[in-house]
This record gives sequence, structure tokens and C-alpha cells, in this order.
Amino acid sequence: MIDETRPTDPALAQPPAAADEAPPAGAPAAVGPERMTVDRLGVTYGAKAAVRDVTLPIHQGEVLALIGPSGCGKTTLLRSLNRLTELTPSARRTGRILLDAQDIDAMEATALRRRVAMVFQQPNPFPMSIFDNVGYALREQALRRPRRSVLEPAVADALQRAGLYDEVAADLDAPALRLSGGQQQRLCIARAIATRPEVLLMDEPCSALDPRSTAVIEELIGELRRDLAVVIVTHNLQQAQRVGDRTAFMYLGDLVEHGPTGQIFGSPREQRTRDYVGGAFG
Repeated sequence: MIDETRPTDPALAQPPAAADEAPPAGAPAAVGPERMTVDRLGVTYGAKAAVRDVTLPIHQGEVLALIGPSGCGKTTLLRSLNRLTELTPSARRTGRILLDAQDIDAMEATALRRRVAMVFQQPNPFPMSIFDNVGYALREQALRRPRRSVLEPAVADALQRAGLYDEVAADLDAPALRLSGGQQQRLCIARAIATRPEVLLMDEPCSALDPRSTAVIEELIGELRRDLAVVIVTHNLQQAQRVGDRTAFMYLGDLVEHGPTGQIFGSPREQRTRDYVGGAFG
């Protein structure tokens, strides 16, 4: 069991918020400042345009759901937010993306990805212990390799925020690959949020999970948005309605419409949006 009373490095752990400051579970989060700004973003792969002239705000305290049929550009948009698209040699990006008013192209890529973290479609724990999966992210950002005793409070905090700590606290040295699929995905979320990012990107994080694990992840998303901005790509329209505070509909690389989730699904302005959310195509 982790001893949370040990002294910690302030760079690796933050004191928990007072209990009376936290809103009830499931309560709407207060929308905060605009964390990221997507300004006339375009992305091409060779001669093919994947994203065209997209402008979009991303706010702390809310979940932005990106929806649209396969190949519409939503995952490319998501991966552009922390410059993962540049890992594809044929990709070219135009326009600007700002994080707290700073152009992400002016940032060192690793530092950017600590602040704008990603959770992928398939759970991808490292072949190491549960503890070391989370501790890895913290060690990577430290100037000196911290001792386990220094990391323990921050690892415990990340696992607690990911809703996994109570299930694994007694066996943190067990191999992560022995966890169930849903537990592995929550471990990956814990690893992503351990460095206290401002934005969390999620690329269909529940597509490989059973309904029970999906429900756990969706509840977790609602809790995480209290502290950061969440952007999620999903093909599941019901999921977008459950977790999204705002929704953006993309089609053939264009941002057709975005707004409050209730408006997008209840009274969309564009015919293409009405057709998509109504099931005319997908």
C-alpha cells in the first residue's frame, strides 16, 4: 500500500483540493478560459486535404466531442492539437493552433505533449509495472531521476483521479498487462494526467471496451473536465450526447457546425448535420 504521508517533491505532486470546493459527481463543470484556439487549420497528406480551414475554440472545464463519419478529418484535427500529425512525413499543416495564446509551433514537442496529453483508441500500457507506467511520465519530466518514495504520492494521485487506485493499490508492482482492458485504459489515462496537462485528447477511448468499462470511462471524463479541457473523438453519437458539453460535426474535412451538444443534436442549423445525427448517413 502506498504511504501518502511521505514528503514529496512539489514539482511532482500538488496538494489535493479541499473537499468542500469540489462539485458533486456528475455536476456540470464551470466553463473556464479558452485553453486552445484552432485558427484556420488545414492539414494535407500529399495531395489529399484531410482538414480544411477549421476554426474552433477549446475551453477549460468542458468536453468537446468531435463527431462525423470515418475519414472526415476528426482524428487528424485531434492529432494536430499536440503536433502528432507531423510524425507522418507527407503531412503538411497550415493555420495556427494556440495553447494559452502561445503558438504550439514555438514549443518543444515533448513539452507540448506533456501539456496536451493523448489517450489512444487501444489501451497501450507499457510492459512494466502499474506503478512504473505512471511513474514513467513523471520521471521523464524531472531534471534528476526521482526516487520511488518521491514519486509515490503523485502516482497515487493520478491513479485516484483516473478511478483506478482502489482496484490496484495493493499490487502496484504487478505487470500492467495483466489488467483488464478497461483497467488498462484507465491506467493510460492516469499516465496521461500524471503530469497535470491543461488539455486531454481522447481518440475513441471506449471503442475497444465493453459497456460496463465504457460507462466507467464516461463518468471519469465528466470528472476530469473539472480540471482541464477534454477533446474526444467518437463515432458513438449517444456517447457524444452523454459526455459532450459542446459538439463539433466534421464532414469531408470541413467543420460543418459546432455548438452546445443539445443544440447540435436537437436543432442543428445545417442540413448535413441534421442528416448525420438523424442517421441518414454515417
